[in-house]
Amino acid sequence: MNYAVTRTFDLLNQYQEKFPDKPDALAGIENKKWVTFSSKEYIENSNLLSYGLLALGIKKGDVVATITNNRPEWNFVDMGIAQVGAIHLPIFTTLDSEGYKHILTQSRPKVIFLSNASLAVKIEFLKNDLPETSLFTFDKEENFDHWLKIIESGKQNEAILKDQVESIKKEILPKDWVTLLYTSGTTDNSKGVMLSHENLMTNAAAAAEVFNLKPEHKYLSFLPLCHVGERMANYQTQLTGCSLYYAENIGTIARDLKDLKPNGFGAVPRILEKVYDRIMEKAEKLTGLKRWLFFWAMRLGYKYDPSVTKGFGYNCQLWLANKLVFSKWREALGGNVQFIGVGGAMLQEKIERVFWAAGIKLLNMYGLTETSPIITINRAKGPLLKVGTVGAPIKNVEVKIVDDGEIVCRGPNVMLGYYNNETATKEVIDSDGWFHTGDIGIFEDGKFLRITDRKKEIFKLSNGKYVQPQTIENKLKESPFIDQCMALGVGEKFASALISPNKEALKSWAKTNNINESNVQTLVRLKPVIEFYKTIVDEANNSFDKDEKLSRTKLIGDEWTPDTGELSPTLKLKRRVITEKYRNLINEIFLKDERFRFKL
Repeated sequence: MNYAVTRTFDLLNQYQEKFPDKPDALAGIENKKWVTFSSKEYIENSNLLSYGLLALGIKKGDVVATITNNRPEWNFVDMGIAQVGAIHLPIFTTLDSEGYKHILTQSRPKVIFLSNASLAVKIEFLKNDLPETSLFTFDKEENFDHWLKIIESGKQNEAILKDQVESIKKEILPKDWVTLLYTSGTTDNSKGVMLSHENLMTNAAAAAEVFNLKPEHKYLSFLPLCHVGERMANYQTQLTGCSLYYAENIGTIARDLKDLKPNGFGAVPRILEKVYDRIMEKAEKLTGLKRWLFFWAMRLGYKYDPSVTKGFGYNCQLWLANKLVFSKWREALGGNVQFIGVGGAMLQEKIERVFWAAGIKLLNMYGLTETSPIITINRAKGPLLKVGTVGAPIKNVEVKIVDDGEIVCRGPNVMLGYYNNETATKEVIDSDGWFHTGDIGIFEDGKFLRITDRKKEIFKLSNGKYVQPQTIENKLKESPFIDQCMALGVGEKFASALISPNKEALKSWAKTNNINESNVQTLVRLKPVIEFYKTIVDEANNSFDKDEKLSRTKLIGDEWTPDTGELSPTLKLKRRVITEKYRNLINEIFLKDERFRFKL
């Protein structure tokens, strides 16, 4: 399908022309109830925002920031900013003070829209650094201006500013800068990525053809809109006229799925891993025939390949497994889910296969903030589908592997550059326009990309052998008893890892094994627990090459989360942070004293 949308705010024209009477273009939760906005209200609020911003003195090229949870108002602001030629800077709500200081003092937004007063307090310490910045909250709060103040100003100034907004829109070109997004900064300092209308809308249009949503469908959004992946999903959903419903928060997803019965949503692998782990934890408590049936169905699922015909016998068994076991998975997701868009990190292949076997299509994709984001994606059916890979290149994007194994791409999805950092831009975009991703990969069957690791994260042992940490980490995380882990060994004689346990799984195991202790910090120091995790590591070692095998590892009692700082907002390991936090433990691991061998 051809989408005549070249600039983000052209989406409003598309609503006007194709879906003018849509009652639930956008929806969010207010006072525990769904509140919908029609396509007409979407267009009207966006236009009023534009008039209000002009009245406030916002000019073309000015930066306007949002620090908010997902909500319909985000879109009014997004479109309102774009229509006056200003730059939208969406920021995660989970950053620490240094993160906010780095981004806000570098970008110096003229206006910041925040969810509520608690977020405003988080950036209050910067008021002397940003004396000309105005704050508005989406929730009604004492001592803060409400966002509707700008809407009211827009109404009052509509007659005199309407033509000016239309004039500005006509001058805006698809290649013009429209948004500033900061990378998660897992290995280096966060950098500002400048994306154009063309970057975002060509990617959204290509994605819309893959996901194939319809006007009668519903999409549940819960990944942060400030992340380029969910933002692209936001746009591609609007292109098709599909209704967009924003979950109240990450904790309400299960309820929202059952209530809304959506046709699709997006997820990062860690969310799916946690869903899978919960299913397996419950299954371990089954007995008799129910237990046998469940694990029989899982064995079938692990063998499933949507691009290969398995034969009549297998298909009959899978039909029965779906009837008896996997149907409950679909019901838990609302019963209507056609796909889950997955990106942001490596997805365990066994999880991918079993979800497909259950009739839930995981459309695994790959990309970066700098590529708007999709570079490759698995389609919903062949021939451009291969489980275990991140699919084939998206429309109009070229991809190749250079001599050192790095993935490079070229196309309309590649960013304009890094904000105020020409040196860094030249380091990643060469003279021929190829963007160097920093990821290592291979092509399978000449067209399917498989990511093997991050170039910056691959480390060399003292014997000169290279180790790919993500391969090790993904294998360890296949165990339901491991929540997170990080491989170690830069310049050392052997590879090792820090292991953060799945707390609930560990406590359940302890109870089953007559260990009367529920404190995880204490459990990880008990000899039976240490020996149990040693067997998990030993089993994983059977899959590793000689230099990847883990000789000494350390089990820790901490849970790694974005709030505690070890994970980025998109649940990626912050290796530098973890390394500094556990410096003493890491030094202990690499001591030559044999007392520490296999000490977890």
